[in-house]
Amino acid sequence: MPSQKIETGHQDVVHDVSMDYYGKRLATASSDATIKIIGVGSSSHQHLATLTGHQGPVWQVAWAHPKFGLMLASCSYDGRVIIWKEGNKPDEWSQAHVFTEHTSSVNSIAWAPHELGLCLACGSSDGNISVFTGQPDGSWVMTRIEQAHPVGVTSVSWAPALAPGALVGSGLLEPVQKLASGGCDNTVKIWKLHNGIWKMDCFPALQKHRDWVRDVSWAPNLGLPKSTIASASQDGTVVIWTVIKEGDQWEGRVLHDFKTPVWRVSWSLTGNILAVSDGNNSVTLWKEAVDGEWQQVSTVEP
Repeated sequence: MPSQKIETGHQDVVHDVSMDYYGKRLATASSDATIKIIGVGSSSHQHLATLTGHQGPVWQVAWAHPKFGLMLASCSYDGRVIIWKEGNKPDEWSQAHVFTEHTSSVNSIAWAPHELGLCLACGSSDGNISVFTGQPDGSWVMTRIEQAHPVGVTSVSWAPALAPGALVGSGLLEPVQKLASGGCDNTVKIWKLHNGIWKMDCFPALQKHRDWVRDVSWAPNLGLPKSTIASASQDGTVVIWTVIKEGDQWEGRVLHDFKTPVWRVSWSLTGNILAVSDGNNSVTLWKEAVDGEWQQVSTVEP
């Protein structure tokens, strides 16, 4: 698809852009407290809907897997998470559910891999992470990680559902229910659901950053034994965290010092290319070389 510039129609800063599963629609989140749905073609785009309901800046938007229907989640400075559903008529959206369990800004949301069901993780400035799981009757059940990062959670990311080593092991393995989180305490933490209770799965917390962790992203691993997480920080660095096999210690290596705050990190579907966006308004792509060193392979032109 050739690059195209999309005018969102927002009245303020756009904080997040999320493309749906089929690459046909964009959702955008803005400080103007609205969400825009934009249809995207190979050479054109059209505004489809404006979703209103938040009472503060909207930080992130995330599409659910299409097997659950047309559903979008959003989180905001107003402390609320809204689940939006498209109705019987195209581009008519309604609020299917509003979560008000957090007491301050909800900064990050992430849908679990679809194998785990309809499940949304939310990280908040109140220090807590909540995980909402949709039930067949339309209700939602919440589990919670109390004071995951007491000074504030900035980001959450799910582990792949395929257990590490599934490709080289034998027998059927249960889907993995793990989360990575980043916070204002400069750390990255790993959490695992065990008998209905979330417990920390790394000791101690992963510490290599000198300032807020802005984003964490768990790489797809396609069933290989190694697990990889990227973290981006206010301190200007991106760290690649790896664990060779389940139960080992996580090791962190600095990918690069960008000398400016790093906002977001995002993996390719195969988990071998990392996109990084930074405070210089640049997006760079990085790939691991055979010797384990990370190299910049290109810059995405604005």
